[in-house]
Amino acid sequence: MATAYGPDTRDHQGSGSGVGDHPPVKHFLPAALRAPLEARAWRELFYLVLSLPISSVLFAFALTMTTLGVGMLITFLGIPILAVGLTMCRGFGVMERSRARGLLKLDVADPAPVRGKTGGMMSWVGAVLKSGVSWRHLLYSLLHFPWAVFAFCVAITFWSFGWTALTYPLWHWVFPTYTGVDGVQLYGDGTHQVYLDSPSDLAVTSAIGLAVVLVSPWIIRGLVTVDGLMVSGLLGPSRLASRVSELESDRGVVVDTAAADLRRIERDLHDGAQARLVALAMDLGLAKEKLTDDPEAAARMVDEAHGEVKVALQELRDLARGIHPAVLTDRGLDAALSAIASRCTVPVKVEVDLDSRPAQAIEGIAYFTVSELLQNVSKHARATRATVDVWHTADRLMLQVTDNGRGGADVAAGSGLAGLTERLDAVDGILVVDSPVGGPTTVTAELPWRG
Repeated sequence: MATAYGPDTRDHQGSGSGVGDHPPVKHFLPAALRAPLEARAWRELFYLVLSLPISSVLFAFALTMTTLGVGMLITFLGIPILAVGLTMCRGFGVMERSRARGLLKLDVADPAPVRGKTGGMMSWVGAVLKSGVSWRHLLYSLLHFPWAVFAFCVAITFWSFGWTALTYPLWHWVFPTYTGVDGVQLYGDGTHQVYLDSPSDLAVTSAIGLAVVLVSPWIIRGLVTVDGLMVSGLLGPSRLASRVSELESDRGVVVDTAAADLRRIERDLHDGAQARLVALAMDLGLAKEKLTDDPEAAARMVDEAHGEVKVALQELRDLARGIHPAVLTDRGLDAALSAIASRCTVPVKVEVDLDSRPAQAIEGIAYFTVSELLQNVSKHARATRATVDVWHTADRLMLQVTDNGRGGADVAAGSGLAGLTERLDAVDGILVVDSPVGGPTTVTAELPWRG
C-alpha cells in the first residue's frame, strides 16, 4: 500500500491460516476450489436473488388480504376474503415449490387439495379456513420476506465483494488520480491519501478476494438450506398427512404380502401334502382290496403308503416352519436362525447378541428375512461360506447376512430382495444391499424393536 504526500505507515502483521492443522481439509479443499465454478453455486445464488422480489410481492399480498379480511370480519365479506387470500397463498406455494425443485433440486411433495364436503361455495370456504396447510402457506408468505432480505444482502455482499476483489488487478486502472497513481483510494485528505496501487497491494487484495470467493458458495449454501427448511416445513404436506399416506401404502403392502403368502401356502398344500395324501388314500384302498387275495402285495402297498406318510409329514413340517416355526416361538431367534443355517448348502456362522426378545411380529419378520437371504445364498450366490449377525441397538433390531459369493445382487432387478424391501418397509424397516460384481455381498436389515 503506497502513500502519496506522506510516509508509509502500514502495520506488518503475521498471518496463519491454520489450514494444515486439520487433516480433513485436504479432502475438503478440492471441493472448495470447485464450488464457485459449479452450476449449483450459481443456481443457489440465483434462487436467493429471485427470492427478494418474489417474497416482497407475497408479503405485500398476504399482509393486505389478511388485514382486509380481519378488518371486515364484522361483515359477511371478511370470511370469503380470508379464504381467497389463503387460496392465493396456496397458489404462490405451487410456484415456490417449483422454484425450489428447479434451482435447489429440492423435491417437496404437493399437499392435498382442499375440497368441501358438499361442493358448495360455503363448504369450500369452510374447508379452506380449516386447512392447516392453507395457514402454513400464509405464514410462509409473511415470514419469508424478512429472511429473503437478509439472505439477499449477505449473498450479494459476499459474492460481489469476492469477485470484485479477486479481479481487482485487472481493472484498478479505471481509478486514475491527479497524483498519477491508479487505484482505489482507501482514505485520505488533502495532504495524505492512501491508495491500493502497488503490486503487493494488488496481490493482497486479489488473495482476499479469492478467499471470499471460495467461502461464498458455502455461505450461500447455508442460506438456501434455511430456505429449503421453510419450503419443506411450511409449503409441503403436514407430517400427519404424510404419515397417514405412508400407513395407507404400508397397509396395502401388508395386505398384498398376506394374500401372496396365503396363495403360496395353498399352492404348497395342493401340490405337495394334499397330492400325497390323495395318492396315499388310493393306495390304502387298493391295499384293503388285496388284503384277502394277495396279502404280500397288500403288505408292500401298506409299506409304500407308510413311506408316503413320512414324506407328507415332512412337507407339512416344512410348510409350518415357513409360516412360523415352533422353535422360534419356544426358543427365540438364536435357535431358529441356527436351524435355518443348518439347512443352508454352505457353512453359515450365526452370531446373535440379544439381551431380550423383540416383538413377536418383528421376530417373525426377522426370521423370514434371514431365511430368504440364506435361500438366495444357496441358490444364486455360489458362495463357500456365509455369516449371520443379529444385534440390538437403541430401539432397532439389526440383521446382517454376508457371503463370499459372486455378488451382483440388485434390489431393482425385481428379485426376492424387492419383496423383502417392501415387507420391511411396511413396518418402518430398511433393507440395504451392498453387492458389487465379484462379491462379497452384505445385506443389512434394520427393524423396529417393537412393532
